[in-house]
Amino acid sequence: MDKHNYESLPIPTYEEATSSRPPSSQSLGPQEISDDAERQGLLHDSIPRQTYRYPTVESARSSLDLLTSHADRHSEDALRQEMEQMDVEDPSAAEGADTPLIGNRISKRLSSFTQSLSSLHLPFRRYIPSFRLPTVRLGGFSQSESDAAGKFVIFGRLFGILLIVSVVYILVASGVLQFGQRSGQIYADPELLRQFVQSHMNEHGNMQQYLEYLTEYPHISGLERNYVLAEWMQEEFKTASLEHVIMERFDVYLNYPKEDGRRVAIVDPPEKQWEALLEEKDAYSDPPREQPYVFHGLSKTGNVTGPLIYANYGSKEDFNTLSNFGISVNGSVVIVRYGGTQTDRALKVKAAEAAGALGCIIYSDPEEDGFRKGKEWPEGRYRSDDSAQRGTVGLTSWVVGDVLSPGWAATPGDKHRLKPEESAGLVKIPSIPLAWRDARPLLQSIQGHGRQMDDGWIGGIPNVQYWSGDGSSPIVNLKNDQFENAHEPIFNIVGQITGWEQPGKKIIIGNHRDAWCFGAVDPSSGTAVMLEVIRIFGELKKLGWRPLRTIEFASWDAEEYNLIGSTEHVENQLNDIRLNGFAYVNVDVAVAGPNFTAAGSPVFEGILQHVLKRTTDPHLNQTLFHIWESKNGQLGSLGAGSDYVAFQDLAGTSSIDVTFEGEPFPYHSCYDNFEWMKNFGDPDFAYHKLMGEVIALLILELADKPILPFNLEEYATRFYGWVDSLKDAPGLDASDPVGDGNNQDSSFNMTSLDLKPLWGAAEIFAEEARLFHQWDQQWAGMYYGSGEFESNVLAIKRMSHNNRMANFETHLLDLEEGGGVPNRTQYKHVVFAPELWSGYDGMHFPGIRDALNVMDWRGAQKQIEKVADIVTHAARKLNHN
Repeated sequence: MDKHNYESLPIPTYEEATSSRPPSSQSLGPQEISDDAERQGLLHDSIPRQTYRYPTVESARSSLDLLTSHADRHSEDALRQEMEQMDVEDPSAAEGADTPLIGNRISKRLSSFTQSLSSLHLPFRRYIPSFRLPTVRLGGFSQSESDAAGKFVIFGRLFGILLIVSVVYILVASGVLQFGQRSGQIYADPELLRQFVQSHMNEHGNMQQYLEYLTEYPHISGLERNYVLAEWMQEEFKTASLEHVIMERFDVYLNYPKEDGRRVAIVDPPEKQWEALLEEKDAYSDPPREQPYVFHGLSKTGNVTGPLIYANYGSKEDFNTLSNFGISVNGSVVIVRYGGTQTDRALKVKAAEAAGALGCIIYSDPEEDGFRKGKEWPEGRYRSDDSAQRGTVGLTSWVVGDVLSPGWAATPGDKHRLKPEESAGLVKIPSIPLAWRDARPLLQSIQGHGRQMDDGWIGGIPNVQYWSGDGSSPIVNLKNDQFENAHEPIFNIVGQITGWEQPGKKIIIGNHRDAWCFGAVDPSSGTAVMLEVIRIFGELKKLGWRPLRTIEFASWDAEEYNLIGSTEHVENQLNDIRLNGFAYVNVDVAVAGPNFTAAGSPVFEGILQHVLKRTTDPHLNQTLFHIWESKNGQLGSLGAGSDYVAFQDLAGTSSIDVTFEGEPFPYHSCYDNFEWMKNFGDPDFAYHKLMGEVIALLILELADKPILPFNLEEYATRFYGWVDSLKDAPGLDASDPVGDGNNQDSSFNMTSLDLKPLWGAAEIFAEEARLFHQWDQQWAGMYYGSGEFESNVLAIKRMSHNNRMANFETHLLDLEEGGGVPNRTQYKHVVFAPELWSGYDGMHFPGIRDALNVMDWRGAQKQIEKVADIVTHAARKLNHN
């Protein structure tokens, strides 16, 4: 436990923030200083000016009044009284986190027992009469009188000890008082721990205060405000008594727009000349706040001109449709809309690039998330006509993390770097996002050119006929001039509560801190929830509680660009996380509405249901499990949408992502702010509180259950279904201009594929999982059958059992030389990966399906055999060495 009492960090002025940066980040050369100063000017306001200036990070000491409740928390005496009622040992008597379990088991048990007697709070203590033995003053008595008095004192003490032992025996025998045999400490009833966590969640409105503070200013990765928030998060971690709190730095490739560096304009014919406004209106007017420019992260620098062509959602199928109509996009500037059949903006740009386009414009259509759905901001929750969706166009499903160091950590000073043009994670044509206010003149300009579209190609912009355009369309100029820094510092914050039984084994909980603007929903709703969970677990720790396994909390940086902070963290500690990472819990968009959803490894199915049965929707007055079950809820598959990717797909750490979804909101816009959340997202913060309960109970299940509550039998059942689905896996048409039909082999086709190896692996997996979980019941029988006593030998077997369970997914990694998913070998998991051409969606058997999609039948068969071997090996290791 930390010896120091930390207080919330006062938020510095801009000058204080820059002077507080680590020396390594201050030591910039003259050119770097110049570039950094201009780059910081991507934040703009409505005040005209001639030159760039840094974004103002005003002294936020006055805004710290929002957070005063952190100092005015529930009094420690009151909390201690509650914990004493739960039989949690006083922290002054708690054992150190690193004390060996087996060697000191007996001495610890006796020590804890004797220490606990003097402060024991008995439920019927008020019914026991209190008495004091008379004070014996030996100096005033004869020797015989003194001997008699001494005997009386001894007799009284013996009687008192006998009385206490008798009472304790009655309590233990009746089950009122339980001694945890695993540690020699008096343990809190897990149900009472749950009640404590849930009853104290957001009790002082902390989440509202956290969120309001987090969203005061934009905090794009690499800008000063995001660094100030990193320092503040670090101090909040310390204030909550987290241990080993560190700020870790990585130097990665990031881009930022230059002032006057972006343009979308019709340049020919002269009578149609027009230029887009690009920027959103001010989200705040009294007083105005600076807002970042509208741009795409990891976009390509370029200045291109060509005829405008509309390509619907920008999917491969949409470009095939244009090709079938005889409309070539080669040499054109393409305009596509967000959403639809291609949800990943990066893959819209990549598909346009593959079809021969020079540049790509992506706009937000009101049919998807605007007034066609309902009232728009500020009267409603939906996107307004000037709202643009920023976001990355990094190819996350191909390369995750820093695009110039795929597969290794971008640590400061690392010289092993790719050049941008060598990276498979970067698109090769420029792109820019637009609001539908700016898209309307563009789409109107191509009416009468090409083909008038129907069916799924018609959007919701008023007074627009949706034509395709063609080579005769008006000529459009797209300009994207930007700063590109290959060594931009980013900062993760990591802290932990060390487990006492297996301190090296970790349950990791993460949320990213950076946002494209104010970021109330994405990601600050998750940050506010995580901070409140940390506060509550910190209170438990102060009062003597520790989990069996270490709980690690992380605030990731640069998630919005390409899941960079979390990926670099994993790559920097890859071997340790593969060996000791038991589970990863991700919370990104914690609250965007009232509908609970989750995606993750099947091992979490039972844990999640257990948690959902203990949490209640405050507005529907039903358990989340009842709601989940009524909707046939099931864990979805993890794609490439958030920071779980590196843990699940690179390290093999079983991962889960949880969220409350809702109707569309102004995603990645400056209208995703505190006022939106307060008015439309979660006005009473009931779902923030509920998400905090879900996260906290998941942590308790994973970190403090003697048997790790994974369900490998459910995993085996799902595996059967995934194998069966391969029978219907389609291959792409060889004429696909975006696909690759070069691997076809007329002597080997889809009907030649042999799935028998996978079926055999599925049968072995199911049987090994069944045998493995039989030991769970055996342990429970031995433990409870012996009066909740666990011998040293049994404890060692239990911990080994947990290790095998947690390492199962690590054994599903393809770690042979050159292993991994072919053509994207950074992804190692043979069962899970993002879909290659639909990055937000998850894929089962990525190596097999990637081969099938390009009709590489022999490659698919090779992958079938490899996956079967790896799954069989992993299954057998559950019960055998």
